[in-house]
Amino acid sequence: MSPLHGPVRGRGATIDPDARFEPTRREAFDDGWVGDDDAPTPLRTEVTVEHPRRVLSWNQSPDVPFELSLNPYRGCEHGCSYCFARPAHAYVGLSPGLDFESRLFAKVGAADCLRRELARPSHRVTPLALGINTDAYQPIEREWRITREILEVLAATRHPVSIVTKSALVERDLDLLAPMAERGLAQVAISVTTLDRGLSRHLEPRAAAPQRRLQTIERLTAAGVPVSLLVAPLIPVLTDGELETLLDAGAAAGAVGAGYVLLRLPREVAPVFEDWLRTHYPLKAEHILQRLREAHGGQLYDSTFGHRMRGGGPYAEVLRQRFRLARRRAGLAGRLVELDCTQFEPPIDRANRRDDNQMDLF
Repeated sequence: MSPLHGPVRGRGATIDPDARFEPTRREAFDDGWVGDDDAPTPLRTEVTVEHPRRVLSWNQSPDVPFELSLNPYRGCEHGCSYCFARPAHAYVGLSPGLDFESRLFAKVGAADCLRRELARPSHRVTPLALGINTDAYQPIEREWRITREILEVLAATRHPVSIVTKSALVERDLDLLAPMAERGLAQVAISVTTLDRGLSRHLEPRAAAPQRRLQTIERLTAAGVPVSLLVAPLIPVLTDGELETLLDAGAAAGAVGAGYVLLRLPREVAPVFEDWLRTHYPLKAEHILQRLREAHGGQLYDSTFGHRMRGGGPYAEVLRQRFRLARRRAGLAGRLVELDCTQFEPPIDRANRRDDNQMDLF
């Protein structure tokens, strides 16, 4: 899609830049033949099937609270213009812009892969973070149900799981999550960026409305699932004024913990978000970008561990203090209670067994 198109209804990115590994580059040029009456073709979501051989990813980053993760999908239909996962689409030759939210990949057979990996004697039990890179409950999950199948495996093996989502679809799986939570095996973080529905429609066009996410917190809490409110990302000038209000709303809905992440703009996310910003909020754009530079030593982003999530300098320190005080006043914890890793029961990998009636030699 040409970078000339501007906003696309129901989509977040306003540009579709070339993937960084591609040997050629496109340059938009208006030759005058496209008129005002030539409406762009609606951008439909395309889903490509993947058949993964492995689905578990081990993480060694010192500033994230998990070691093990699983992502059922590549790309995310929510269309959040700020999504830090956008650069990953370059590895499949696609743009981090509109391609990321409209050309998706579904990991069919992920549950079977997971079952085989959990059956290995070498598997080390630690809470599995589900849907960290892209949302496990994005709209296409209604049809593909890959996340549901993964949860069924985790529930059957009593493997602990933590979920981060901005979708109300997580309520569908309460029949699995509630019994797991009762055993100390499941917890959920609901991401809420703003309570302004108009801003949310531009910022996260296919995610649940902010008030609907608060309702999801209420329903998960009522079912006994521990919920944390995640203010992510916290965007300078645009949403940082809502910090205290967001924490109070989360606590009122039943959340027991809270966290925040300052806006991150790695690699291609920076030009995608900046174009979105100048398209929708041109008068605030430079102020927002300047605040980010203040928090990252003059750059829009610094990927240094321990710095990338919160930033540094006076502005970032004020945010830290505001968050700490607001969280304490709302009665929210910094982190949820640790999940129980002692109940795990490895599945039987029947594909690698000779015969169910065959006795072991030792």
